[in-house]
Amino acid sequence: MGGVSWACYYSKRAMGWTGKVIGGLIGLLALGPFGAALGALLGHQFDTQSGGPAEPQESPHAVGEQFFRAVFRVMGHLAKADGRVSEQEIAAARAVMSDLRLSPAQIQTAIECFTAGKQPGFDLDAELAALRRACAGRPDLLRIFLELQVRAALAGNNLEGPVRALLHRVASRLGVSFLELAHMEVVLRIRGGAFRREPGPEPSRSTREEQLRQAYSVLGVDAQASDAEVARAYRRQLSRHHPDKLKANGLPDSMIEHAKQRTQQIIEAYELIRRCRT
Repeated sequence: MGGVSWACYYSKRAMGWTGKVIGGLIGLLALGPFGAALGALLGHQFDTQSGGPAEPQESPHAVGEQFFRAVFRVMGHLAKADGRVSEQEIAAARAVMSDLRLSPAQIQTAIECFTAGKQPGFDLDAELAALRRACAGRPDLLRIFLELQVRAALAGNNLEGPVRALLHRVASRLGVSFLELAHMEVVLRIRGGAFRREPGPEPSRSTREEQLRQAYSVLGVDAQASDAEVARAYRRQLSRHHPDKLKANGLPDSMIEHAKQRTQQIIEAYELIRRCRT
């Protein structure tokens, strides 16, 4: 480890002992040896509840493997929400695989996982629990996971019927609010390149207004937000979808293309808002 890593290591170790040491000393001064033991015990509870040494996380590679398989298993399960998988839902899943630029071997694995998720014995709750454990401390990965599910479900059947309720269940199990899920749906319904400045005639006023409304939706702010609020929202959304950050946290290379597309959408939305405000 370098100097910074060692410092972080010892800082975390110290955090795990702070409550015990302070509690023990206070107890010793107030009540003697018995008080020291009691204070140390209470201090241990403080250390545990205030984020003492965390359990070691899985490696980014292991997280990526778990993430990849879970994406397509759950995608298959959602497609089967109404009891059957339509040709359109199969095409939607294949379109996601194509957009992610998976290799032939990865496509084969994805199809196998999608098929496994369609089976009657597939345990959705166990799959999501395993994913949440693997992504502990990496909430942005869980958001990307949900975005991929929403993306496929929108293309598959426009989120109609029982798939919407099942998607709400998935979000709940992953600790993502329904409000955030609704925001994902709004953003993913916006076509790619909606905010680019294309050559040719200027778009109509109504088209420009709709583009601007969508741009604010992408950043998660309303049109009355101040410039500072818009900038903060832009940085927040960009941080959540930054490919390098997500990759470091375990997002498999096969899913990076989605992060790049979302990052581009966020940048274009922000640039449109800036142009309209100057």
